[in-house]
Formats: sequence, structure tokens, C-alpha cells
Amino acid sequence: MALLLPVKNVKPQFGKNCFLAPNSTVVGDVIMGNECSVWFNAVIRGDVNSIRIGDKVNIQDGVIVHCTCQKAKTTIGNNCSIGHNAIIHGCHLHDNVLVGMGAIVMDHAIIESFSIVAAGAIVLENTIVESGFIYAGSPARKIKAISDEQRKLLELLPDRYVMYSEWFK
Repeated sequence: MALLLPVKNVKPQFGKNCFLAPNSTVVGDVIMGNECSVWFNAVIRGDVNSIRIGDKVNIQDGVIVHCTCQKAKTTIGNNCSIGHNAIIHGCHLHDNVLVGMGAIVMDHAIIESFSIVAAGAIVLENTIVESGFIYAGSPARKIKAISDEQRKLLELLPDRYVMYSEWFK
């Protein structure tokens, strides 16, 4: 069973049909929508500020979602996929976003809808990742527009993770 802990009497809240891997951790001021999945060794730590997560969000193995005390809360929109070992910290991800494996997104960054943060990218504080583009590198920079195929993947991937999570229920 996942580790679920209150912080200052505030307990995480979950929508319908969510999957939490047995060794995932969710603490504090976290509100998660419907059909989300939190995979093995992922940590969502709403101890120092709030974390809001939309519907059909998959937070893959080893991801850390956190925020900054009195400075930066974290908001993740609907239909987002956060790749293995990524760090999402005090930022805002709009709907239909893919954050690649090992990427880092820092405080007050805004990742607009239908965009991709490439694997290993580092999105610095206050960066705006424009809708419809791939950002890569350290620091992350606009590389190119997403293809029609990649846009379709952004739409399909959340449903795939809903299906994968059913395998464990």
C-alpha cells in the first residue's frame, strides 16, 4: 500500500479510479483528479505548499513532485505524462504535456499545453515553454515544433497509462 501521510492535519485527496503503486508516497496538501496513476518510488510531497493534479495524469517511476514554501505551488493540468525520474518543482504544467525522463522543471516555470520537455532537459525558473514545441537541453531551449504524430501521442499516452494501471488493480 502507498504511503499516505497528513501534514499539519491536511490529508491528500484523490479522485475516482486512481492507482498508487505500493511504494509510492503522497503527503500533505495534494489534490489529485480522476484516473491518475502514481508509479513505483514516485514521491508527491505537498508539505510546504499545495500540489494540484488534474485528471488522467501519470506520474511515472521515481518522479518527485514538490514545491517551495510560501513561494511556489505546483499545478499539473489534465492528461499530463511525467517520465521516469523527472523532478517537477513549484511550476505549472498545462494540459496535454509530456515531461521526459530525468527532466527537471523548476519554480514558476510554465509548460504550456501540447508541449514536450525532452528527456534530461532542465527548465529553469520562470521559463515559459511555448505550446506546440519541444524544449531540450540544459538550460532547456526551444528545439522545434511538435509533429502531428507527437501531438497525437500527447493525446493518447494518458489513456494508455489508465489502461496500464488497471493491470495492477
